[in-house]
Amino acid sequence: MYELIQAAESCYYIQSPAKIGLVKLEGADVCLIDSGNDKDAGRKVRQILDANSWRLTAIYNTHANADHIGGNQYLQKQTGCRVYAPGTDCAFTRHPILEPSFLYGGFPPKELKHKFLMAQESDAEYLTPEVLPKGMELIPLPGHFFDMVGFRTAAGVVYLADCLSGAETLQKYQIGFVHDVAAYLDTLERVKKMEARLFVPAHADATENIAPLAQINIDKVGEIAENTLEICAEPRCFEQVLQGIFAKYGLTMNFEQYVLVGSTVRSYLSWLKDTGRAAARFDNNLLLWERL
Repeated sequence: MYELIQAAESCYYIQSPAKIGLVKLEGADVCLIDSGNDKDAGRKVRQILDANSWRLTAIYNTHANADHIGGNQYLQKQTGCRVYAPGTDCAFTRHPILEPSFLYGGFPPKELKHKFLMAQESDAEYLTPEVLPKGMELIPLPGHFFDMVGFRTAAGVVYLADCLSGAETLQKYQIGFVHDVAAYLDTLERVKKMEARLFVPAHADATENIAPLAQINIDKVGEIAENTLEICAEPRCFEQVLQGIFAKYGLTMNFEQYVLVGSTVRSYLSWLKDTGRAAARFDNNLLLWERL
């Protein structure tokens, strides 16, 4: 773990729970794509930088999930590097309490205020094409989180953040977090058609051909949608729908799974309603969901 792997000339990634990209710039300067999940991850990255006599100039965050921005604060304090994050995710990076609050839908209990859902704050600036190193391109990848992006380097390496999961990860966890299902499917369809020297997803093996894995993720969305509609064959309130999803996939409920899977199921219900496959109505002060 935390092994530095070369992807192409001047392009690397650090093997970690959420892969960290590293791109060499001019001289000894380098930039990171994401920073890992906590201060310890930041320390391990710093050891790699020091071992190669590299100077960190910037961290470009793909999105604001805690496992991608958790090393920001440590590395920024240690190196003085700048931190950038896209759109809405910039606010989450500057104010990490927003992530558990958003997931819970209110002020989060202490069980949700831990490093996996709430990073340490960092002084992030808005990520725009103008602040990128020469030859690096922004790739919009919305769906998983608000304004998530990926990056294509001049060497043809594409860092894909969390826009898809590995087959083994899907098999283990069954339901990956999705904020906007329609945008997520659009992203997967675009990614499926992409070509690159090497694709580096954060939670799947690096590969030269991303299309098969993109299709696996597309198929998984369809499966979850159909199972959600099956549960809603009779009118169900949200908690009953969520209970049915947990039973269908053999998941175990705790606070973290409640908000991660729960937020995703709400997103599926919104998408199914907006696409005319489910209806929502209020009955006896309950919001009920029903398949059409």
